[in-house]
Amino acid sequence: MLLKDKVAVITGGAGRNGLGYATAKMMAAQGARVAILDLAGAEPAAAAADLGPGHIGVVANVTDKAACEAAAVEVLTRLGRIDILFNNAGITQPRKTLDISAADYDAVMDVSLRGMLYMSQAVIPAMRAQKSGSIINTSSVSAQRGGGILGGPHYSAAKAGMLGLGRAMAREFGIDGIRVNAVTPGLIATDINKGLIPEDRMKGILEQIPLNRIGEPNDVAGCVVFLASDLAKYLTGVTLDVNGGMLIH
Repeated sequence: MLLKDKVAVITGGAGRNGLGYATAKMMAAQGARVAILDLAGAEPAAAAADLGPGHIGVVANVTDKAACEAAAVEVLTRLGRIDILFNNAGITQPRKTLDISAADYDAVMDVSLRGMLYMSQAVIPAMRAQKSGSIINTSSVSAQRGGGILGGPHYSAAKAGMLGLGRAMAREFGIDGIRVNAVTPGLIATDINKGLIPEDRMKGILEQIPLNRIGEPNDVAGCVVFLASDLAKYLTGVTLDVNGGMLIH
């Protein structure tokens, strides 16, 4: 198994049809013990219980630095170590540039970018102490192509910021045995976009994807598991496109 004896922390992981939960299931199948972090309303403990014994759910708001630190302490106390962090929590909003309010901007930036920083800060000391760790961040094809299908420009900005922050972290912490990489999903069939794209528009979208289908959560999960595992032990600062060819560069 690729992740035997590893402990993985996944933010925004409780949604059953999301990238985080798909990754949690795949990591658990590969031998990892998983800590699912999410808001109380998402019931992370129930999501973790559905994975089977040995996994835990932790309530945490990633925009709150103290909550991230407390979550890391709880994981270390209950599971003993932290080997993998999947910074997956994020929100999106369908806004045009001139319609983005200050509250809109703060909300999208805070969950994706501030959340990535705070959670990484919370787990890096433990990874440093054990001289190993893998951090994977969920960015987006919209960060690279200048806009996505549903998210506004502030979403693209937040996801682009995650790429810049992750690359800087990769340079800083490589000496400590900590790898930092990103995945950039294209359009993936999750609850965040369910029912929001009319059939005629979907036809046009598919024409721009060489593999001619919308991605599935497991398509992304497999790439995250790869980056978390020793198969990718000489990869850091990498951006792994998972978009069916929507963006080829």
